[in-house]
Amino acid sequence: MAVSVDDDGAVRVLRLNRPAKRNAFTLESMAALQERLDDGLADPEIRAFVLTGSEGTFCAGVDIAVLENATVAGTYGNLNALHRTVRTLAAGAKPVVAAVEGHAVGAGLSLALACDLVVAAEDATFRCAFPRLGLMADLGLLWSLPKRVGDGRARRMLLLDEPVRGDEAAGIGLADYPAAPGEALPAAMDVARRLAEQPPMAVAFTKAMLAGGHQSLDAILRHEASDQALLHGTADFREGVTAFTERRDPSFTGR
Repeated sequence: MAVSVDDDGAVRVLRLNRPAKRNAFTLESMAALQERLDDGLADPEIRAFVLTGSEGTFCAGVDIAVLENATVAGTYGNLNALHRTVRTLAAGAKPVVAAVEGHAVGAGLSLALACDLVVAAEDATFRCAFPRLGLMADLGLLWSLPKRVGDGRARRMLLLDEPVRGDEAAGIGLADYPAAPGEALPAAMDVARRLAEQPPMAVAFTKAMLAGGHQSLDAILRHEASDQALLHGTADFREGVTAFTERRDPSFTGR
């Protein structure tokens, strides 16, 4: 199974599972990942995802066998298919935490940074790798990487293929939480459980706004007015207010 699924309460763990290839993906395995994401998005019991890799590494990018047979027309079509998964991770209604052990390289780095939050083992390695193949970054990395590390550091990674170790990643914004070697998944689960307790509609609206990129202030304020008005009509909003006045933790249901 190219992508395995495990549920822990309201958190669904999606594990890239091609260890012989360091979890490098094919079009078929990415289609499987998209299907697992779609299933989780449609399941009201699932409130957050964790994306990770099997046997101590996250993802080595696209399987080189896919690239060896690439054509101009084929690549255009393939990327448009893969972009659906990038959009789902970045702008889908439910939050996604990447748990990175080992390597997040090339398009594997793109997948990690398309997630909302990144937990990185201290001995993990983040690397673009695209220049070694005569390519530019893809799967949204030119959007996500500068947002995380700033333009200057992004250029060093994108143009010179400078690697970043996990013990440095959190300090520069490439990751959000550091973890001891071998502990990225448990740490990511802790984060995902916290996310699963948040109001689902508010999370979905926030993700959609953040994925909009550098919108103008006027555009953000227009979206804010309509989305916030809708949230004020939800049961979760009433629960939040009641819990605040009763000095207890809220219990959100997504209604």
